[in-house]
Amino acid sequence: MSDFVTLLTSYDVLGAFKVNVELTVWSALFSVVIGLVLVMMRISPVASLRGFATGYVELFKNMPLTIIMVFMVLGAFGQLKFQFSSNFDTNFFWLAVSGLSLYTAAFVCESLRSGINTVPIGQAEAARSLGLGFMQSASIVILPQAVRGSVAPLGNTLIALLKNSTVAAAASVGTETSSLMSSMIENNGSMIIYIFLIFAIGYVIMIIPIGLLTTWLSNKLAVRR
Repeated sequence: MSDFVTLLTSYDVLGAFKVNVELTVWSALFSVVIGLVLVMMRISPVASLRGFATGYVELFKNMPLTIIMVFMVLGAFGQLKFQFSSNFDTNFFWLAVSGLSLYTAAFVCESLRSGINTVPIGQAEAARSLGLGFMQSASIVILPQAVRGSVAPLGNTLIALLKNSTVAAAASVGTETSSLMSSMIENNGSMIIYIFLIFAIGYVIMIIPIGLLTTWLSNKLAVRR
């Protein structure tokens, strides 16, 4: 027990988890926005938009996240000189958010598309018969039902995003949990088991409520047909 106390008082563990939560919140927000745009493009009657969205999803869904993170640092920042701030920590934080958002948006799109597949085709036909255009029928009739039907997969995507936020170390974010864990192991090699337990328990504490909440929402918001 004293080893746990020593580690917790010697390192800012809560601060590291806070950084991962911030990465997750911002990335979730942006990935939902991008994912909504992508899913609208995927069901669009315009072939070029469908092709672009399909290509985007397949590319990012099958690309390792680490490669995207490294590109954000070495490619976007190093070669293209793209930066959000002159402050080192702030700049690489938002580069990590960008990489996580671009990657997760592909899975958000797929989750929403799975929800769209649960909407009966008659709903879209009824919307068209009322004179609604594509954007109107999609935003008023189809997407609201699709979101309700995709709560569970969106919750799983959020859980995956929270765990994926540890890859931010590859984008030079040195204050999140994986970076701190590496530092703690390097300086306290004899306490590896305790260090592992600290971070494992921390993520379990954060992830279980998300799973319970999304399960409850999925049952609560399910469309009864």
